[in-house]
Amino acid sequence: MDIIKYFESIFFAILLLVGFGYFTINVKKIIRNIKLGKDIDRTDNSSARWKNMAIIALGQSKMVKRPIAGILHVIVYAGFIIINLELLEIIIDGLFGTHRVLSFLGGLYDFLIGSFEILALLVLIAVLFFWTRRNIVKLKRFVSPELNGSPKKDANLILYFEVVLMSLFLLMNASDFWLQQAGVSHFTSVGSFPVSHFISPIFNGINESGVVMLEKTFWWLHIIGILIFMNYLYFSKHLHILLAFPNTYYADLNAKGKLDNLESVTNEVKLMMDPNVDPFAAPPADASIVPSKFGASDVMDLNWVQLLNAYTCTECGRCTSVCPASQTGKKLSPRKIMMDTRDRLEEVGRNIDKNKGVFIPDNISLLNNYITAEELWACTSCNACVEECPINISPLSIIIDMRRYLVMEQSAAPQSLNAMMANIENNGAPWQYNQMDRLNWKEE
Repeated sequence: MDIIKYFESIFFAILLLVGFGYFTINVKKIIRNIKLGKDIDRTDNSSARWKNMAIIALGQSKMVKRPIAGILHVIVYAGFIIINLELLEIIIDGLFGTHRVLSFLGGLYDFLIGSFEILALLVLIAVLFFWTRRNIVKLKRFVSPELNGSPKKDANLILYFEVVLMSLFLLMNASDFWLQQAGVSHFTSVGSFPVSHFISPIFNGINESGVVMLEKTFWWLHIIGILIFMNYLYFSKHLHILLAFPNTYYADLNAKGKLDNLESVTNEVKLMMDPNVDPFAAPPADASIVPSKFGASDVMDLNWVQLLNAYTCTECGRCTSVCPASQTGKKLSPRKIMMDTRDRLEEVGRNIDKNKGVFIPDNISLLNNYITAEELWACTSCNACVEECPINISPLSIIIDMRRYLVMEQSAAPQSLNAMMANIENNGAPWQYNQMDRLNWKEE
């Protein structure tokens, strides 16, 4: 018997090494891909950043603006985080062949197990609600072209994962409780089982050795399911479970209406406005200020925070549901902007993997191949998407950078915008009239 436990412990250790090893490889890929973006300093005002992370990522403050879905999401989130604290006990038990090694905590252990079970039940109820909204009620923000195919399957697969993991947890406890009540071997009476003790009667009529085997099966399937789920996150929109924390920490702290200016353009304007500067003298060239490209046409032209945003997107569609352009039938969907950015970034990452760490140009770019100019110019720059996002993602910053590329690199602004800029240059105002007539309005 001891030999069997010994080999079980070895197998468990190998399982952990494989699971966490593959997870580490994927985490490294994500970090590498995010670092493909341009550098940007987000180290200022650390106290405000920690506060953002605590209130928005941990406290879910923006989720509960839509109370029903928000509260249910908090339950699922809390269930996922708190219930998996028991993963620590599972790892210790698996490595050393013990059983409920933390039961020495006594009353605290009873409280924890009881809390875990109640949360597991609430998670199952919440998941049923979410599945119904997506697949039966079909809320408008979940019925969209960008969600067809794999995104829809991914969302449902995560819900199924949650059901399986929570069910295995409760079945594992129910069989354990049954064995405790039967006084079988090392199944001493520990823990509080407010939910699973109602489930345990399903094992009546099965012999003790059969229930012992079922308990062990549920235990193994539960830990294997957790490891599979952990590694599936890399391929799923639920990567935000991990990335919501750094994403809210590094979010832009400026007022939402404030857009960043290109330093090279700002310096040039300042020179133009300075009466002491010789207008015919060439300004000194500074390669650190003058960019090789204005704006962004591909993911490598965006900054690393924007790429972090793309990986963190939950595809919840709250941004698109409040977007005035989307509401009026325009092609723009802020959610699609983020999904396209992530898809292109993943494509670039695969290119690098395939070519031994070097990106080989593939004649594909984020602009045109993924996101069209029509989508970009439909945006009103109102920041509704930024305000609504529950984890502080900014689709607008990507839109603005890609617009800059269209205007400053390709001179591809819409005709109405070109006319306005020409009027400002020639007349000092957006309207087409003589500069000498600019102040005539005050005479009326």
